[in-house]
Amino acid sequence: MKTYTVNQLAQLAGISVRALHHYDEIGLLKPAFTGDNRYRYYGDEELLRLQQILIHRELDIPLGEIGALLDAPGFDRLKTLQQQRERLAEQAERFAGMVRTIDRTIARLQGDREMKDADLYSGVVSPKKQAEYHAWLEQRFGEGARESIAAEKKRLAGLARHDSEAEMAELREIEQGLAEAMRLGVPPQAAQLEPLIERHAQWVGGRWGRTVTPEAYLGLTEIYLGHPDFVARYEQIEAGFTDYLASAMRSWAQRQD
Repeated sequence: MKTYTVNQLAQLAGISVRALHHYDEIGLLKPAFTGDNRYRYYGDEELLRLQQILIHRELDIPLGEIGALLDAPGFDRLKTLQQQRERLAEQAERFAGMVRTIDRTIARLQGDREMKDADLYSGVVSPKKQAEYHAWLEQRFGEGARESIAAEKKRLAGLARHDSEAEMAELREIEQGLAEAMRLGVPPQAAQLEPLIERHAQWVGGRWGRTVTPEAYLGLTEIYLGHPDFVARYEQIEAGFTDYLASAMRSWAQRQD
């Protein structure tokens, strides 16, 4: 059996000797045996365990949890590696898409090529994040949200790319108009905002595939105020814009009664 000393294994794995000593101290990675020369020696089993430790660390799992995972009675190294491969392959695909987007953006900034605004965000929002958002909506708003999500997915699947870009351009124009009104000190309840808010309500209705009732539009403010992703998005437009938009929407909806 081929064995490695601490120094040899540290060099092989690209980690520090101190890290291996620490893993030994906390019982996470014990050597196969200690020689008469008091050197620690690691064999094939320890090399495979170290690989799992390093993979789990790269997946942001704390050391305290890694030991429990590896020492669990039902631990299956082959199955775990297959699951890790699937997870990392998904991340690699997503990161590759982000790299392509970054490369296109660099080329655009250098004046080497044209790039559509919508492409700035290609590959940046992960499918997992989108799924988490949909799950949050369904948990909070029940069957009605599930039906709306399904209808929107179906509509977007059949939407031509240029139509989708036009939709997002329309939304940006509306939001920038409202943000500018906020900067100018226009109260969110002001009647002069009505044309912009009506356009926003129509835009939402287009996404939902149906006319938005005042009640549904009022309920939408709960989503905007309650989900951190919406809050983060609107606060990037202008600090305080989340509350401003929600107040303008509420005011408009109440005036429709």
